[in-house]
Amino acid sequence: MISVEQWAEIRRLHRSEGVPIKEIARRLGVARNTVRAALASDTAPSYSRPSKGSAVDAFEPQIRALLREYPTMPATVIAQRIGWSRSLTVLKDRVRVIRPEFRGVDPADRVIYQPGGCSQWDLWFPDYRIPVGHNQLSMLPVLVMTLAFSRYRSAVMIPSRQGGDILAGMWLLLSQLGAVTRKLVWDRESAIGGKGKPTALAAGFVGSLGTRLELAPPCDPEYKGMVERNNRFFETSFLPGRHFASPADFTAQFDRWLADYANTRVVRSIGDRRPCDVLTEDLAQMATLPPSAPQVGLSTRVRLGRDYYVRVAGNDYSVHPSVIGRFVDITADLHRVRIACGEVTVADHDRSWANHVTIADAQHVRAARELRRDYRNQQLQNRARNAARVRTHPDGHEVPIRALPDYDDLFGVHFATPPPGGLTPTASTITEG
Repeated sequence: MISVEQWAEIRRLHRSEGVPIKEIARRLGVARNTVRAALASDTAPSYSRPSKGSAVDAFEPQIRALLREYPTMPATVIAQRIGWSRSLTVLKDRVRVIRPEFRGVDPADRVIYQPGGCSQWDLWFPDYRIPVGHNQLSMLPVLVMTLAFSRYRSAVMIPSRQGGDILAGMWLLLSQLGAVTRKLVWDRESAIGGKGKPTALAAGFVGSLGTRLELAPPCDPEYKGMVERNNRFFETSFLPGRHFASPADFTAQFDRWLADYANTRVVRSIGDRRPCDVLTEDLAQMATLPPSAPQVGLSTRVRLGRDYYVRVAGNDYSVHPSVIGRFVDITADLHRVRIACGEVTVADHDRSWANHVTIADAQHVRAARELRRDYRNQQLQNRARNAARVRTHPDGHEVPIRALPDYDDLFGVHFATPPPGGLTPTASTITEG
C-alpha cells in the first residue's frame, strides 16, 4: 500500500502537470495499476486491521443484563457474577464503554448568572517553592475567588489548607471586596465539605455572613469550571518568569497583575466588557458584611506543659511559664499567633509559615530560668529545714534517735564482712544468732 504522500504526489503529477500514468509509475517506482487506483480514489489511503474480537464479546450480554438492573455495579463484582477468570483490565475497559448506556448522561445547561448571586472558590497550588524563612522552601496554596457575574478575580496565598486558614483567607478577600454574594460555590475540599456536607466550621462561617455554601457534586470539575479555568490561566500567564521572595511578595505581585491585566481584559461572555467595569453592578446586588468578624483562623485549648511551649500547625511557640499547668486558649490567623490564659495574653508571636521550627520569646526563656532557680533554692531550703528540725514529744522533751546497729543486736542479725572484690553480700553471708 502506498503512503499518503505518494497518493498526493500521484494526483498532483497527473492532474496539475499532466504526466502520463506510465511516467508517474517510473518516477515513483510503483506499478501502473497502483497509479490508476490512486487516481480513482478520492480519499487518502489508510491502513486498518480487521478486528479479531475480544474474550469479553461472549460475556457482553451478561454484562448488559447486570448493568440494566444495577447501573452502578463495580466491574470487580461483575467479574464475579459472570465468572470472569482473565485479566480485569480488559473487562473494566468494556464495562467503561457500556455503562453510560444504562447510567445515563447528565447534560450541562448553560448557566446565566445574576449580579451578586454567586462566587466560585478554589485552591490553586502554583508550581513554585516560596521562601518561608528558616532556610525552608514550601509549595503553598493560593485561595482564589471569582465572581460569577462580573468575572472579577481576587486571590491570597495562605499557609495551609486547614479549615481555619481557608476561612481566614475567605474573610480577608470578602473584607477587601466589602460585600458577599448570596451563594459561595466550593468543591469538596476536605476542610470545607469533604464528606458531601459543610463542616461545622464552614457552616458557622457562612451562617455568620448570612449566605449559603453550595458544594459541587463529586467528580464534576465543570460545576465550578470558571475558577478552574482561571487557575490554568494563572499557571500559564502569571507564573512564568517570576521570582518571589516571600508569601507576602507573591500576594503583592499577584494583586498587581490582577488589577493591571487580568481584571482589565475585555471578556466576551459579559458583553465585551471588562470585569473591573462590571464589578460595580455586581457589588450593588451583594449582601453587606456583618458588623463583627466571624470566627476564622486556627483555634484550640490545651493545658500548658512544663516545657511552656504549644504547637500550632507544626511549629512550637513559647508561652509565659507562669501559667504552666493551666488551660490556655490558642488563636492563630494568617499572620499572628496569640495565646491567652483567661483574659490575660501570655504570648503573642509572628506566625511562621515554615515547618518544625521553634519560636521562643526571650522574656519567656528568662522567666523560665528564674522560676527554675527559685524552685531549686526552695528545694534546698526545704531539705535544710527538714535536716535541722528536732522531733519532740507532745510534752516538749526530745525524741531520741536510736542507731540502726542497735536494732540488729536486738533481733540477733549480724552481717558478715563483704567478700573480696567489693561484691554485695548475699543471703548466704547472713548468720542468725
